[in-house]
Amino acid sequence: MDADDPTRASLPTRGLLAAVDIGSNSFRLEIGQLQDERYRRVDYLKETVRLGAGLDAEGLLTGEAVARGLECLGRFARRLEGFAAAQVRAVATQTLREAKNRDAFLAHAQAVLGQPIEVISGREEARLIYSGVARLQPSEEPRLVIDIGGRSTEMIIGRGVRPERAESYQVGSVSVSLAYFADGRFTEQAFRQAQVAVGAELEEAIGWFSPRHWREALGSSGTVSAVSQVLAASRVTDGTITADGLRWLIERCLEAGSIDRLDVPGLKADRRAVVGGGLAILYTLAAQFGVTALTPARGALRQGVIFDLAARVAQSRAASGGGDVREDSIRDLQRRFEVDTAQAGRVGDVALALLGGIEPKADAEVRRELRWAAALHEAGMMISHHDHHRHSAYVLAHVDAAGFSQSQLRRIGDLALCQRGGLRKCESRLQEAAFARRLLCLRLAVIVCHARDEVDPGAIALAVDGGGPEIRLAAGWADARPRAVHLLHEEVAAWTRSGALRPTLLIG
Repeated sequence: MDADDPTRASLPTRGLLAAVDIGSNSFRLEIGQLQDERYRRVDYLKETVRLGAGLDAEGLLTGEAVARGLECLGRFARRLEGFAAAQVRAVATQTLREAKNRDAFLAHAQAVLGQPIEVISGREEARLIYSGVARLQPSEEPRLVIDIGGRSTEMIIGRGVRPERAESYQVGSVSVSLAYFADGRFTEQAFRQAQVAVGAELEEAIGWFSPRHWREALGSSGTVSAVSQVLAASRVTDGTITADGLRWLIERCLEAGSIDRLDVPGLKADRRAVVGGGLAILYTLAAQFGVTALTPARGALRQGVIFDLAARVAQSRAASGGGDVREDSIRDLQRRFEVDTAQAGRVGDVALALLGGIEPKADAEVRRELRWAAALHEAGMMISHHDHHRHSAYVLAHVDAAGFSQSQLRRIGDLALCQRGGLRKCESRLQEAAFARRLLCLRLAVIVCHARDEVDPGAIALAVDGGGPEIRLAAGWADARPRAVHLLHEEVAAWTRSGALRPTLLIG
């Protein structure tokens, strides 16, 4: 179907989920439905945007690349008309992990798409790729899954639906093609240099992903699919990617001498410019990792995103809160950083109760993020008690946590950073009223729980009565805790100086 078909907006969306994959080479929109644990694709759009080719020498996205990306997202937005926010998840990968001006691009892109866009880490991308493959191509055999994208290559060892090791490396078909085949010419020297460079990047992974760890190898997404189609159309193999097949295709490239003259069956126009880089990566994997037969997989990142989104939707509906992999990640981080979980729980309970008073219609995801910030606000204490809030924020900004995007971890990290001390360090974020309200709830909760003992749920409340927020303390509780009241007066003064919310403190 044509992406500009005006009838699309009227199609029913109930029960549908959508994934937007903002890749380095292609942007993809997948719409699907899970019925009795079976996946059914409803629609799929793909456009070759080459966002990764638009990164200049200083790591900035060029205006042309930005324009291509926004035009594509505008077409995706028209297809997504009628979808609720909870039905859509948009993720961005390596190019936006690298781009120094990514925040500016994301601001425009989110406005055009009409949905938030999450920049995910390489390991999270790998986890989602494996999820897509494992669900659509189930097997209990130990397997290697490889995804060669435009600017990164993900490698995953797993069994069943569980990834056992997931890594991401900064080599992709676009970046290698730009570095070694930028002039459009194919030479033996260029292929040798490309393979050496790829091998240097992947060398540390040889032991982790050697054949002793897996029995079958599957390749996900564009590069593998493109090479597989050429080998099948040329009757070199049945579509399986082998070392002999790769050598045959490299020879065809060398015979042609240039991208423009390369004429092999099955090679699509949108893959021509990046075929050299893709072949260099694939041949290095065959030679160094013993991947003698790579079979195209049925799943990919976009399906993994949909399966993850389905789990989040189910979690939102279930009172138990099970099913969201992010909850497991939070518990794992608490264990790793030896967090006092009782204190984290107290702070979280108070913060959420306060949020209910000042923002009663906050959606479930907002509440979860505040609770997660409370759960990890003291993670930095394992590093140092002094300035532990800064250490907590650093950990959250840089850790790989399954289920979380880099964007979401940074939001949670910003709350952890600003949980205590002066507000000047969060000055730019305080311009966002929603962030300021949630931060106020967390800071008040940290103060109220400062003695690290149980807190009477009725001791403190937060409300908005015409003007700024009102912090209301029960008289008996306040009389018994003069130190906490002192800290709360200082907190009100700090907010007043910031000019952000101007709360008032009422006792009794």
